[in-house]
Amino acid sequence: MGTPEIRDTPEEWRVTATETPFTGNKTGVRTDEVVMPDGGTARRDYQTHPGSVAVLALDEQDRVLLLRQYRHPVRQKLWEIPAGLLDVPGENPLQAAQRELYEEAHVKAGDWRVLTDVYTSPGGCDEAVRIFLARELSAAEGERFDVSEEEADMELARVPLADLVRGVLAGELHNNCLVVGVLALTAVRAAGGPETLRPAEAPWPARPFS
Repeated sequence: MGTPEIRDTPEEWRVTATETPFTGNKTGVRTDEVVMPDGGTARRDYQTHPGSVAVLALDEQDRVLLLRQYRHPVRQKLWEIPAGLLDVPGENPLQAAQRELYEEAHVKAGDWRVLTDVYTSPGGCDEAVRIFLARELSAAEGERFDVSEEEADMELARVPLADLVRGVLAGELHNNCLVVGVLALTAVRAAGGPETLRPAEAPWPARPFS
């Protein structure tokens, strides 16, 4: 038996019926009747999501820009990297990431690359996230973006990458984009460096650029 190609591939099983029992401001819930390989059908409930971007912003001192924000579903304040929804019409993922870095941290970056692409919870949600690596950081021009709701209480910090790796492996940090981003960057450094990463506007089949 040969070794299979280890690559995710597009596939879509037949749906015989679908309904949307809930539609929220940004996300919703969909129920599909999906035909299984044995010919039977099964109901699959999942959250529909516009997709997201996240930014691992690394400064010249090898520190990662973090923010701390209350997340009500898990009843915790989590340390996170800047992130946000793909919810602005006509805005591509890179532009969305640049906007989020400006709005949440009032920072801009001179070098952008794709760090990795992930599905956050593919068993129950269709959210796709592109995580960017941003370097050559500097303060953004103009006035700071006016934040509200949970973001009004955010804390900002710059933390050495090595400390974050330790915190992830110790079970002290739990935000998925932070965990994936920190470990991905560590792996990249061991395998050739950030210059080997995909360009910032690399194709993204999960959320194609408009």
